[in-house]
Amino acid sequence: MLSRPANIERGSFARGDLTGDRLAGVEIAGRASRLVVATYNIRYAVGSHLIGGSLLRRVGLSRPGRRAQFVGDNIAKAARILSDGARMPRADIVALQEADRGTIRAGGQHVARGLAEALRMSYVRAGTPTPSDVEPKPRRWWLDFEERIRLGEEGDTGVAILSRLPLRDAARIELPWSECPWRPRLALAATVPFAGRRLHVFNAHIDTHASVEGQLEQHRGVLARADIVSDGEPVVLLGDFNTLTRRARDAARRLLEAHGYATPMPTDTCTWRAGPLRYHFDWIFVRGARVLRWGVAHVRGVSDHWPVWAEIEPERA
Repeated sequence: MLSRPANIERGSFARGDLTGDRLAGVEIAGRASRLVVATYNIRYAVGSHLIGGSLLRRVGLSRPGRRAQFVGDNIAKAARILSDGARMPRADIVALQEADRGTIRAGGQHVARGLAEALRMSYVRAGTPTPSDVEPKPRRWWLDFEERIRLGEEGDTGVAILSRLPLRDAARIELPWSECPWRPRLALAATVPFAGRRLHVFNAHIDTHASVEGQLEQHRGVLARADIVSDGEPVVLLGDFNTLTRRARDAARRLLEAHGYATPMPTDTCTWRAGPLRYHFDWIFVRGARVLRWGVAHVRGVSDHWPVWAEIEPERA
């Protein structure tokens, strides 16, 4: 379901005001025929060592007083990865997952806002506040290594879309869930000007704990909204789909392809790692657009996920 606009945070760090030459520049950019889109589960910018790092932090061996600086340094590193052209083309649009705001585990940092400021982008963000009076249910064993947002914390985690172009039509999409009130899942939608039209961007963080059918039900919520609002315009669906098994990966791919979406990514492309484990969790699908090139930026230090990117242009008639 679509939320009230008040449930979406907006901000902009784009250089200059949208007047005069700046406005003309945006209008020209909006007619650009190519854009680089990226998805990045930034894991609240706390580092790439899922098991070892989390265990050290949980036993107090990570200098918690320095967490804010550590996360801030990782946000700056993420900005370089997404913009300096060394590991991937400079991103025009970035979809973030696990973008914490004011949590203890993120050192009080606002990850999406900090990254948008470093990249000089606009951003929209939707958060998932945690209950103040309900204990979380047990997690799957491999997630017990992860740091939790604590009972009573004022901060939250969430999803965000960052863009060099103006973001419009922002909408929060509540995805169906049943496992635990601490883990509701969200998608976030927005549009940007693209080749004289609009590009519809949908950023989804699908539930790790859900069954395959439960994950597909969450995808269907995003697909339904995309069908309603896109009106034949280009659409990109991207995010962390948490496709842990080959069955989950195949099922998600079949569903999206059945709705007219395509991805250049072979199933089992590695986008996440922890020790010897490698998984394909992060995806980019497009409809009404063509992928010219794509890749995975293999970088360490910021998150256990790697950024996935694609350069797209409108589909030719």
